[in-house]
Amino acid sequence: MMVLCFLGRALPRARHSPSPLGRQLCSASANKPVLTLFTKKPCPLCDEAKEVLEPYKKRFVLHEVDITLPENSEWYDKYKYDIPVFHLNGKFLMKHRVDIQKFEDRLRKMELQSEGN
Repeated sequence: MMVLCFLGRALPRARHSPSPLGRQLCSASANKPVLTLFTKKPCPLCDEAKEVLEPYKKRFVLHEVDITLPENSEWYDKYKYDIPVFHLNGKFLMKHRVDIQKFEDRLRKMELQSEGN
């Protein structure tokens, strides 16, 4: 299941249909950063990246965007040679492989900002 809480802000072109369960999950995870993974099938590097991120999965919401879907053609044009690509809360973070230090630093910074509010 994908949680699409911040989809309207981060990815205006991707389609989704809100459900009661999705809305509940969104409100429960509203304080968690959204990590968007731009991917396609098959993508061995994407699978590898998700494994690397597994220990952190309780600290963020993962949203996968299949760039091969017609509604995501803008992302396909932009990232077709670069997947996996990651955005954190709608801002580019990294591509090709997970830079775990960069990811941890950015995630920690967002968590601290969230606690301060």
